[in-house]
Amino acid sequence: MQDDADAAIWLRFALVPGIGPRRQLGLLQAFKTPQTALAASFYDISNVLDNEKLARSWCDAAQAAVHDSVTQALAWAQEPGCRILTMSDADYPPALLELPDAPCVLFCLGDTDLLARDALAIVGSRNATPQGLENAERFAETLSQSGMGIVSGLAAGIDAAAHRGGLTGSGGTVAFVGTGLDRVYPASNRALAHQIAEQGLIVSEFALGTAPKPENFPRRNRLIAALAKGCLVVEATIGSGSLITARQANDLGREVFAIPGSIHSPQAKGCHQLIKQGAKLVECAEDIQSELCWDSSSPQRSPSPAPATSQWQDELQGEERLVIPHMGFDAVTIDELAVRSSLTADRLCAILLGLELKGAVFALPGNRYQRRV
Repeated sequence: MQDDADAAIWLRFALVPGIGPRRQLGLLQAFKTPQTALAASFYDISNVLDNEKLARSWCDAAQAAVHDSVTQALAWAQEPGCRILTMSDADYPPALLELPDAPCVLFCLGDTDLLARDALAIVGSRNATPQGLENAERFAETLSQSGMGIVSGLAAGIDAAAHRGGLTGSGGTVAFVGTGLDRVYPASNRALAHQIAEQGLIVSEFALGTAPKPENFPRRNRLIAALAKGCLVVEATIGSGSLITARQANDLGREVFAIPGSIHSPQAKGCHQLIKQGAKLVECAEDIQSELCWDSSSPQRSPSPAPATSQWQDELQGEERLVIPHMGFDAVTIDELAVRSSLTADRLCAILLGLELKGAVFALPGNRYQRRV
């Protein structure tokens, strides 16, 4: 780990406003060290940045006193579990250096050893179906218990489910976020974020105090894609940010996996698009382990029971056994189910409530229901 003086130089370099990671790398390539770049003349900086306004901004910032954000970051790094990694740090993940816009500085909260672990990215819709959430958590749980790390973005929906599953095993979980590490977004994931900070790792390239700006989240996706050996998309609509992560993973030579779904579900269309484009269709975690040549016999920690599918099937009685086959595997309305089963809507409401309490079906928005796989 670097001393405060070295970290302060990197922070001054990385936190110059208006200069993004790609230009920062250009400056490092030209001047070799952040200290040399900060001391460079306006003429030399202009030649590298090829932008007089940005060059002037850079020189003004370089000549100014140490900014409050640098002092704040150094103080933050003294807190338990907090660490600042720079490109010159031995623990900086080599996989991120493959990026043409690798961040010069990473703010880390938790166990930085997880950055060196082979990992799978699991991403998907923020508005996931109950089955999608269960799939994400179960895949992450199985893979983490075989020693594979789980990487995601701490968003609502699939990301959060993947992190929960990752926390159950020895593989652990890493969350890349689009805010400063003194903030949690979305607020609904606050408890999960605290758990990851204690048992896993949260990473950000953004300075402390950075708000959840929309442009930050596509930017952090490249870090998720780069750190992992592969990327699994669980559910995604067409145009989803998860497809951006999958494309970035593919561009970096990582394997891309997708879970198929109903042809009628908007949440499955993004996965189907990926499969058409060459992503590998997966039905279980073993498909991923096989493709990545992962040794699933690695020691496991606190194995979780398999999904209790057979348990709820054994508990079904009478008309419940009649209704389940009529549901199929797509979401269905009570009216559609009434036609298929010849039962009245009132009777179906009572049966579906019982099935929901037994964990056999999920209630969805729009008065729709879906059976558990």
